[in-house]
Order: sequence, then structure tokens, then C-alpha cells
Amino acid sequence: MITLSEENYLKAILSINLDTKAIVSTNEIANVLDTSAASVTEMIKKLQEKKLVIYKKYKGVTLSKSGCKKAIEILRKHRLWETFLVNKLDFKWSEVHDVAEELEHIKSQKLTDKLDHFLNYPKFDPHGEPIPTKNGIIHPTKRITLSEMVVNSNGIIMGVSLDDKEFLDYLTKLNISIGSNIEVIERITFDQSMKIKIECKPEHISQDVAKNILIKIIK
Repeated sequence: MITLSEENYLKAILSINLDTKAIVSTNEIANVLDTSAASVTEMIKKLQEKKLVIYKKYKGVTLSKSGCKKAIEILRKHRLWETFLVNKLDFKWSEVHDVAEELEHIKSQKLTDKLDHFLNYPKFDPHGEPIPTKNGIIHPTKRITLSEMVVNSNGIIMGVSLDDKEFLDYLTKLNISIGSNIEVIERITFDQSMKIKIECKPEHISQDVAKNILIKIIK
């Protein structure tokens, strides 16, 4: 039997690994879950006893085969519920994370499959993150950050790397959302801020904002 807390740890390890493609450190997990490194180490030991992770002292942790399967199931449910909340219940993309955190622990596989079918098998959640398939496949996405775009280039916003309510609310005020067309007009040398056009409307954004917006380049 896996507890809700253990499920959260498995999902956190998987999410970090998908971003870094490397062994996950206890400090990285602590940052994601907003807890202490000591608490992480204690939980990792419990997960290792259940053969859900492989832990190497001073190096970090990876998911075992069974741990990875479970983590993907949780991540799939979380991202499907976020999609449902935004697309069908008109939640803002800044509101859905905490609600989905609760819904992801529902055990019914039948419900998850029906939810996937009801949503017409979406490939991405409202933040632009790939949704694992029923078979556990996570399709890779080729994206760069807005801060990496060159002047006069064009792209489509595919997601964000910062799941923070204030940040997402700020993007909403700028009418920045998944699927928006963006063009880089100028990069300010002094602070690396950028002049851009969002759906042909001019805006000025900081480097901190730009580095957390994920873009698919239009050739």
C-alpha cells in the first residue's frame, strides 16, 4: 500500500527527472515539495524499502521500474484533471494545480480512462506539459525558453516552467496563454529584458519572466 505522501514523492522525482534527465538529489526534491532535506531522506528510505526507488548515498535517487510506473500513473491523472478543470469547468490555469493535487489520488483506473476519453485524449495539459498515455508513454517536446529566442524570430507558446499562481496570473493579464503567437522585437542589452508582440500586441517583459515561458519556434 502506497500512502498519499509517498505518491507525491514519486511524482516529484519523476517530474524533476523529466526536466533534468539525471539522478535526482534530495535537495531538488526538498525544493519541489517545500520540505527539509532530512524529511526527504527519511521518505526515500521508506520508498527504497518498498522497492519503488533506487537510492545511492551522496549521489541521489532514481525510480525503480515499479516506482516509475506508479509515478507516471499519478502524473497522468494530475495532468488530465488539470485539463478537465480548465477546459470544462473554466478554472484559470493558475488555480488548477492545488485541486488536481487532491484529485490525482483517486484510485479508479476506469475513471482515469473515461476522463481521458471524455477530453478526447489530450496530449498536453493547460501548462503545456505532456500528458502520459495509458501505456505510460511520455512524448518528448522540443521547446526553448522565450529568453533564448533571437530578435525577429516567431514562435508559439507551449507552456511554462514555473507553476506559480502570481506568475500565471501575471501572464493572464498580458493575455499570454498556451497557443499564443509571439514575436521577439528587441532584446535590451542592459538587463536582457525583451520587447515582444503577443498576438500582434506589443509588450515588454523581464528576463525572469522570459526564462519561464516555453516556446516552439515557427520556421
